[in-house]
Amino acid sequence: LAIQKLFEGAYQIDERAMLRLETNRDLFGQNNFALNDLTIMKKDSAAMITVHAYIDGAFLNSYWADGLIVSTPTGSTGYNLSCGGPLVFPRSGSFVLTPVSPHNLTTRPIIVPDQSIIKLEVEGRSKQYLITLDSRVATGDLNLEIKIMKENFKARLIQLEGQHYFKTLKNQFYH
Repeated sequence: LAIQKLFEGAYQIDERAMLRLETNRDLFGQNNFALNDLTIMKKDSAAMITVHAYIDGAFLNSYWADGLIVSTPTGSTGYNLSCGGPLVFPRSGSFVLTPVSPHNLTTRPIIVPDQSIIKLEVEGRSKQYLITLDSRVATGDLNLEIKIMKENFKARLIQLEGQHYFKTLKNQFYH
């Protein structure tokens, strides 16, 4: 049925914003973008990390946690949601910062405009941590400079006739 709809032209192209990672080291080569999310996660199981977050140069928060997720609206239904982050409409023009198992229980996710430049600084007892872009993983260290911004290009997804974001949400989360 899906292939038939494609051949009949019964679809639309849904453009989705992506995020881009810039660092002072070449962690991901030419694949420094993500459709869903970027995560910073502690590498060893014992110690939390502290992630200092800045939005457009202004200090936002220090997250004492197992990690931090920076999610696009598309990625908001994945790891972000499982860590207590909000569902975000795909064309909302935003990123979500969601802590992973924060030490301070009053720390909450925050939605920021996707025109923002997000700078992250990581510190902790362990000298290394994990950084992911969607399913790609690299190891960061305490000297890594991390900047996240909206990617210049968008992902183009096929949306078959009869599909809609709210219908998908209803089927996956509210049935």
